[in-house]
Amino acid sequence: MGSCLCDGCVGFLWRGFSSTGKGAQLRKHIDATLAVDFFNQVNLLYGTLTEFCTPENCPTMTAGPKYEYRWADGVQIKKPIEVSAPKYVEYLMDWIESQLDDESIFPQKLGAPFPPNFREVVKTIFKRLFRVYAHIYHSHFQKIVSLKEEAHLNTCFKHFILFTCEFVLIDKKELAPLQELIESIIVPY
Repeated sequence: MGSCLCDGCVGFLWRGFSSTGKGAQLRKHIDATLAVDFFNQVNLLYGTLTEFCTPENCPTMTAGPKYEYRWADGVQIKKPIEVSAPKYVEYLMDWIESQLDDESIFPQKLGAPFPPNFREVVKTIFKRLFRVYAHIYHSHFQKIVSLKEEAHLNTCFKHFILFTCEFVLIDKKELAPLQELIESIIVPY
């Protein structure tokens, strides 16, 4: 994925798609493709922190002192449970991968129908990926800087936020842990 997101190009392209018919189907394929791309980016970024983000260092999945995230997948774990940050991310990445691999949710063939709940599944994926970014920024940013990954993290997050905000994929209240950073990204555009 290039710098196109920063230029507002994706938003321009999206507005050209109709909400029905072939335009909507193509838009869902692009949503699906970008969901995979953002999943891979977050997975890679978090992967550089696994020796520092341990159950001992991060006993709960948090984004600063005011935000704690509990895990539930609605299938195996129906009631949200408190888990360490690494366990939360492990559950999350496994859950997202199972969603992406499920052809009834993310069809592989162009023209294959998407399920009626596709947008809700995508919104849940993006909301939960945001939580990993929030945890990284609040709990591991100094380590990111020492690993010289700050520019990469910031660029990935900028692309992620511009896309999710353009298409209202994450409720505003969910963005609160990084609101100040998000405003510095959104305001210039």
